[in-house]
Amino acid sequence: MTDSNGNLKRIGVVGAGSWGTALANLLAGKGYNVNLWAYEPGVVQDIAENGENSLFLPGIPIENSIFPTNDLGAVVKDNHMLLLVVPSHTMREMSRRISAFINPGTIVITASKGIEDDSYLTMHGVIAQSIPSINKDKIAVLSGPSFAEEVARRVPTAISVAAGDLDTAVRVQHVFAADHFRVYVSDDPIGLELGGAVKNVIAIAAGFVDGMNLGLNTRAAVITRGLAEIRRLGVRMGANPHTFAGLSGVGDLILTCTGNLSRNYTVGKQLGQGMTIAEIQKKRLTVAEGVRNTRSIHHLAKSLGIELPIINEVYKALYENSTPAHAIERLMTRPLGHETSELD
Repeated sequence: MTDSNGNLKRIGVVGAGSWGTALANLLAGKGYNVNLWAYEPGVVQDIAENGENSLFLPGIPIENSIFPTNDLGAVVKDNHMLLLVVPSHTMREMSRRISAFINPGTIVITASKGIEDDSYLTMHGVIAQSIPSINKDKIAVLSGPSFAEEVARRVPTAISVAAGDLDTAVRVQHVFAADHFRVYVSDDPIGLELGGAVKNVIAIAAGFVDGMNLGLNTRAAVITRGLAEIRRLGVRMGANPHTFAGLSGVGDLILTCTGNLSRNYTVGKQLGQGMTIAEIQKKRLTVAEGVRNTRSIHHLAKSLGIELPIINEVYKALYENSTPAHAIERLMTRPLGHETSELD
């Protein structure tokens, strides 16, 4: 739907967690009508009756031009732009369901971060496979250092959007850009996605450090060497190495490894304090994507013959009953090497 000048006026958002709700509110605040799909009937009722998503984004007033629903078809049909903000492990099933309703000319944007198990595809790749009617160059990726709560509270934030077709990225840029939300464009969707997915695993390792009270030197080392691992994997998969020096690379990595609002950092910190992953997950409402993605990224790296020591240690701690203390010890006693070597 467009106005008399051909401007987009209605956007569909699939996923009403904290990030999906924050982005829907951002778009509604710019004057768009937003159809918001939620999995939970209680979230739809809460937004409709109370003007708040108290389950995932408490204390944030929801714009009146957001229309919540559990009807996926109603959100997807007749929208020329569709934003997907669902957990990465549900992206394939959601995309398949969406494919039954979508207009082939729709621009699809993913703001979900992760690597799919088994296929090792990014969310861009999953969407391209599962919604074959749309042009894959029209699939955009939104990523960068952006906690949902801070965006919802209009804290100044800068992120990036990438698509194979730069004109698509520019169009999305202008739709999302606001006085508190600066958007840069890129033509490197794989780089943006790998930065957004792998940093979650590095954030768990940074949480190990703080949970064990090891100090700032250790955390800085983990972040820096973690960036090297992100870049190493990204370059092998065809990403532009310069992307990892940007917002979706080092920017998102710093935020996720140091911010108390980071779910992945918090999981790592609790592991460092002696909790088990089973105990942690039992108490959590929201998904820490890095836990699941540690496994898929670890297996992806092995399939490519790439050495990612930090990710390997997080995998051992999560899935092989190792401990954060053993992880740090093994990382510190690895064979010495050259800092900038891609094999280091």
